[in-house]
Amino acid sequence: MAKFMRVLKNHSLQWSKLKSIESIQCSSAFGRREYSSLKHQPEEKYNSNIVQTSLGNVKVPNENVVEHIWKDYEKWGDQPASTCAVSGRTYSYFMMRMMIQRCAKGLIAHCGMEPRDVVGLLLPNIPEYIVACHGALEAGLTVTFVNPLYTPDEVKRQFENAGVKMIMTIPLFLEVATTIGKHLLGYKSTICIGGEDDASQNVHGFQDLLMADYQAELPGINPKEIAILPYSSGTTGMPKGVMLSHYNLIANLLQIKHPAFMEERDPDVQEQALTVLPFFHIYGFNGILNTTLSQGVHIITLPKFTPEDYIKALEEFRPTFLFVVPSLLLFLASHPAITKDHLSSIKNVTSGAASAPEGLLQKFRQKCGNDVVIRQGYGMTESSPVTLFMPLLTPPSKIGTCGVLAASTEAKIVDLVTGEELPELKSGELLVRGPQIMAGYLNNEKATAETIDEEGWLHTGDVAYYDEDKYFFIVDRTKELIKVKGNQVSPTELENIILEMPAVADVAVVGVPDTLAGEVPRAFIVKKPKAALTEEDVLKYVNPKVVHYKKLSGGIRFLNMIPRNPNGKILRNELRLIK
Repeated sequence: MAKFMRVLKNHSLQWSKLKSIESIQCSSAFGRREYSSLKHQPEEKYNSNIVQTSLGNVKVPNENVVEHIWKDYEKWGDQPASTCAVSGRTYSYFMMRMMIQRCAKGLIAHCGMEPRDVVGLLLPNIPEYIVACHGALEAGLTVTFVNPLYTPDEVKRQFENAGVKMIMTIPLFLEVATTIGKHLLGYKSTICIGGEDDASQNVHGFQDLLMADYQAELPGINPKEIAILPYSSGTTGMPKGVMLSHYNLIANLLQIKHPAFMEERDPDVQEQALTVLPFFHIYGFNGILNTTLSQGVHIITLPKFTPEDYIKALEEFRPTFLFVVPSLLLFLASHPAITKDHLSSIKNVTSGAASAPEGLLQKFRQKCGNDVVIRQGYGMTESSPVTLFMPLLTPPSKIGTCGVLAASTEAKIVDLVTGEELPELKSGELLVRGPQIMAGYLNNEKATAETIDEEGWLHTGDVAYYDEDKYFFIVDRTKELIKVKGNQVSPTELENIILEMPAVADVAVVGVPDTLAGEVPRAFIVKKPKAALTEEDVLKYVNPKVVHYKKLSGGIRFLNMIPRNPNGKILRNELRLIK
């Protein structure tokens, strides 16, 4: 206990390193809804065009996600759980577990939070993110994440929709949090990590909350209740709250840890995992953070990306695991300051959020050596996220694959026009089903019904095929979502902002190819008669309202008419052909 108090007091959170919003780069109440609403149809299992996993089934225990992740923490007790690579702040597994429990009890006893209240996290990647998130979950609360680079309007829109009752943040974003909090129905208080109590603003200092050691009975948590509310545009439309239960998250953790995907670790050697990928993204949260912590891995975080900090982290921590997106992989393969020695400790690289071309993978292998294992997978926020992943023994002949079905998961490919189920080597829309699939979208039954059909199939909006060995390949995307360096950009969201301009009669936004980002948004605008509107006018209006990756980097094109089909749907493929 004395050691805990000493470390907590001595951790000077170096918020002076985060001097501006730009310095951080992160590439409503609801009723209970349970997974049981997604029913498997046993009779379909005899349909030869439904692909069954070859990895068997996972047995999901009757636990909440915090119980599941931390049940073996004593095995790694004094070993580091998480370290900030910039400031050096580090917490052991023993300390982290104690802080989570104290946070949970403080939220109940001191802050007045009640089961199923929603907490909004406005945070960069810092070790305390784990305490804030897992503490809230252990208190029986629901957590929603937001990109800390979002504009205040974007944050407010998500937190209003989610029904946030408390925001947890850092001093850099405290003014934004307290200002937004005043507009949220039933808002209770703000917690500031690295800050102090301020009764006038209804702010609780995080360190004071933990050191007070409040006593409260932690609630029993039904694993089928909603744990987190990440936001996703899904296959189309505005960002929506994705209802993921404790059960969904645990199921996916078990699926990821299948022996086909994850080699057996030496219990006497602690692995090091380096990541800068944002924890507010489902890949960063469940695919990286929760997965590594549940195995006793030391996770090294960066609150922002700079080449200098990332290279320094490679040198100092000698990580064995790297989690990347294609743009970061390109940086590692191309930056002249990164040598083979920097990457010599790396044994396993996981690339996600967007597809990395084979040429880029080869370029990285040439730099660090051919022994490193580089694997990709496929998933969505709506699937917690993993549905497909490359096995450890993926044959070299499977170039371009995103892997095989995870355990307890099934899939089918359907014709884009008729919906007919297709056999191997035929491309169509990918549909998946399994225990990791969301309960639905928050307060949006229409969007839920459009995405998950009556038989529990999640319609991904991606075009894929599978080969004779049941390896899957993503070849195209039917959905409207734009992916900028792995970040989701909703065309509808940008279109709604542009339509606020009096001179705009009609608009469509599409993603256009970009070498570094993969895609960037481009707007096609129809001006009202006699309206004077320039590209500069539009950019000045839109860009300040959105986070940097949503900016119209692909430019503006003015048209006489937006091409649409007879039902009024925008023909985005035609727009992509316009230079």
